[in-house]
Amino acid sequence: MQGTEFNDKDAVTRERRDKVKAAMVHAWSSYEKYAWGMDELLPQSRRGSNEFGGLGATIVDSLDTLYIMGLDAEFQKAKQWVAANMTFDKYYDASVFETTIRVLGGLLSAYDLSQDSMFLNKAKDLADRLLPAWNTPTGIPFTTINLQTGHAHNSGWTGGSSVLADLGTEQVELIGLSQRTRNPLYMEKAENVIKKLKEVFPADGLLPMFISPHSGKPTTSKVTFGAMGDSFFEYLLKVWILGNKTEAVNLYWEMWQQSMEGLQTLTKKSSPSGFLYIAERSSSLIDKMDELACFAPGMLALGSMNAPSEKAPVYLNLAKELVKTCYNFYARSPTKLAGENYLFRQGQDMVVGTSWNIQRPETVESLMYLWRATGDNIYRDWGWNIFQAFEKQGRIDSGYVGLRDVNTGVKDDKMQSFFLAETLKYLYLLFSPSDLIPLNEWVFNTEAHPIRIISRPGPGLEGLKDNDHVNKDQVIPSHFRGTGSWLRNVKHSSLDHLH
Repeated sequence: MQGTEFNDKDAVTRERRDKVKAAMVHAWSSYEKYAWGMDELLPQSRRGSNEFGGLGATIVDSLDTLYIMGLDAEFQKAKQWVAANMTFDKYYDASVFETTIRVLGGLLSAYDLSQDSMFLNKAKDLADRLLPAWNTPTGIPFTTINLQTGHAHNSGWTGGSSVLADLGTEQVELIGLSQRTRNPLYMEKAENVIKKLKEVFPADGLLPMFISPHSGKPTTSKVTFGAMGDSFFEYLLKVWILGNKTEAVNLYWEMWQQSMEGLQTLTKKSSPSGFLYIAERSSSLIDKMDELACFAPGMLALGSMNAPSEKAPVYLNLAKELVKTCYNFYARSPTKLAGENYLFRQGQDMVVGTSWNIQRPETVESLMYLWRATGDNIYRDWGWNIFQAFEKQGRIDSGYVGLRDVNTGVKDDKMQSFFLAETLKYLYLLFSPSDLIPLNEWVFNTEAHPIRIISRPGPGLEGLKDNDHVNKDQVIPSHFRGTGSWLRNVKHSSLDHLH
């Protein structure tokens, strides 16, 4: 089944959506004023920082959010910066994972939405510079690469291993790039990784978080749906959907279902309240769950929309239980913002472990998927409560900040690029009709950049038609377009059936 189409005729929902849009305008204008062209804004210092090599991370991460919200002038200024100033010829050791999901994903999404070929050309240039990371004995990529020299390596703290969430979270972007450029090389590099992992895939589908790029085998027993594991499992499902669930991508679906059976062996209930959580596993289960793992209810809800009838309710019920736990990470905090991770203790339910909040999106992401899957307004109400906490705790005159401690409310000095790319976008979509970026036509990468679904009738690039691209008239329903000149008086034939 696909998600039900729900509208938003009530004034409350429209007002909430407008408030989220206003938050995006405040975040973006603060970045423009104090950090333009730099990676991220330090709002309290009122200056920028370059932790991603000066690639303009906030600009490229925000492109599709600006487009979807109908912020025409802001999008045009961002596009002009990308065209004139974005360069990848930098002597900079880049994270292959972060650069792929933020920059490559952001460029591909901007291309799919606007159909401006400049974005696709930039994406190709970047991907070509990342490809040497896959030149290992197994084809499992190193996690760091110098964008200028092509020298790739792994960090010492992993013992020379590659990280599961890093090596398994480029498939959506690289397959998407091959489909749009007609160059199979990117797809081949990405898919070879999954084939190699299939050779060592355990019966419960739970690969540990470190894999050797030399042997292709796990180098630890630690399993997690939090940091360093999370998005590998997410992309198994999303590549299957991205390929329109055809035979060519069936391996991904089989591996994802297997890993969801494994996920259920990690779930436990807290006492006394019975909150369902996903434990970590080493030699035994560890009663700890990252806020990062709160992507899982959304993933399960998305899986339920695409699963056969006997599996769909299992996935959806799991999603409902887990998202309730994630919401309580927020609701039980003194500041109503969640910490980075939680420990589960007998008789105490949950206690915050690492207590900072860095504006993470995973819980509101899952609320968006649950609302799309069920139409239950409780998920919108929970999302609104979280948004209000971001406004109360994080909004200052010069942008939005996180918290150093969710118990005390002491502020940090960073506006994360993913706050604009993910957190605000998912909140906006939570308060929007489900035909705005419909889930049967688009897949969100792990940085919330929507990539258009293109069928894969056979292996490689076989069967794709030259017109298998979207045009901007088919993206944003008319009742949602902004007032910019490029969004006026648009005919949207492919979405007529949704109104």
